Amino acid sequence: MDRLLVSAAHKSSGKTTIALGLCAELAARGVRVQPFKKGPDYIDPMWLARAAGRPCFNLDPYLMDDASLVRCFSDAARGAELALVEGNKGLYDGLALDGSNSNAAVARRLGLPVLLVIDARGMTRGVAPLILGFQAFERDIRIGGVILNRLGGSRHEAKLRAVIEHYTDVPVLGAVAEDERLAMTERHLGLMTCAETDDASSRVRAIGRIVGAQVDLDRVRSLAASAAPGFDPAALPLGRRRRPDLRIAIARDRAFGFYYADDLAALQAGGAELVPFDALQDRRLPDVDALFIGGGFPETCMDQLEANVALRAALREAIEDGLPAYAECGGLMYLARSITWKGRTARMVGAIPGDAVMHARPVGRGYVHLRETAAMPWPGAAIRDGQIRGHEFHHSSLENLDADVAFAYRVDRGHGVDAVHDGVLVHNLLASYTHLRSAACTHWAPRFLDFARGAARRRRAVPAVVDALALGA
Repeated sequence: MDRLLVSAAHKSSGKTTIALGLCAELAARGVRVQPFKKGPDYIDPMWLARAAGRPCFNLDPYLMDDASLVRCFSDAARGAELALVEGNKGLYDGLALDGSNSNAAVARRLGLPVLLVIDARGMTRGVAPLILGFQAFERDIRIGGVILNRLGGSRHEAKLRAVIEHYTDVPVLGAVAEDERLAMTERHLGLMTCAETDDASSRVRAIGRIVGAQVDLDRVRSLAASAAPGFDPAALPLGRRRRPDLRIAIARDRAFGFYYADDLAALQAGGAELVPFDALQDRRLPDVDALFIGGGFPETCMDQLEANVALRAALREAIEDGLPAYAECGGLMYLARSITWKGRTARMVGAIPGDAVMHARPVGRGYVHLRETAAMPWPGAAIRDGQIRGHEFHHSSLENLDADVAFAYRVDRGHGVDAVHDGVLVHNLLASYTHLRSAACTHWAPRFLDFARGAARRRRAVPAVVDALALGA
């Protein structure tokens, strides 16, 4: 399997733009590229998926055990010609002192040669010790090439190429000039999503052309082909798929779009038909057995969400009637009574007895460790040591929450709702600030499906009991 890791010396090196451009241009030339993103990210994978024309999957050695990481990579890479993994932060960065959750650790486990992106602004001779140091730090990590990014011009490029050629044995596979056309729009929680960018496809194509013109794509492909042999995605058998027996409504629109591709695949493999709806436009909730509203940016669409009175009422009524529902972060905010942002307040669904208030700085950010409480309604055991790992990144807090609300989790690390609890429970709704991954040993997808099936059986049993009572009378 041809494969490589696009990493960088440090954060904000322009690595995402380079990876996006490589995916877009290779796909435009007919290469079947399977994109991956290392770490707990939603927005970069949206752009990478748009560029490659295939869903992007996340690889996270902090959340996933070794077997789950390999399984995710292998399943997603089936049918692709080249697997491209975009790292996060720098090549050796990570929480663990031993580097066990770094980009380098992913490269080691999956046998990925590294294409190192270097932010060349202000650099000349100093680029050599940087490359030599990265080579020497973990000698089993093979840096097979570099791309010089944000160059100041042809003279700058020539100097850097001469230095690298003289002092190192690492080839320069590309040199990308500083170009405002490569800039990605950012705001309070990172990059704008594809769903919010009207010209996303044309922008991706333009980035692909610019990067493709300044990077030797044939040599990039040769680097990917030099990955160690013996890794065959088809060697692992596909997991079993259950025939669909549940319909789950899923919010997919400008406000909500933070879903992991492997979570959606796990829901479908477990027997769910995913029925998308638009919280901004649709007036009715589809006829479904359960509801899933992931994260996103409801605050940026709060006027439109408030204006859709009919859907808000339908959602509130469905949840009050016991529809099994799961919501993460932005979904939690939408199901609350209101959202307040920049001095303005908009009414939301009102299923959760609390109000979401946006703040200038993050309230919760990073990896989260949770333990289930006795109130957790989903069947099935938690992971072996009782601790569930997830992540959070929210600028909002849930305020004025009713004092008698039950919670599904206690927080060992992170903030959640109040730094002690997360997972608000209302009727058959579980709503949390924590984002879970089923592949990260939480197994939330099959547990939620089992919960939904149980609720469906109970709903079907009620008319049968009523009919039996009527016949008896």
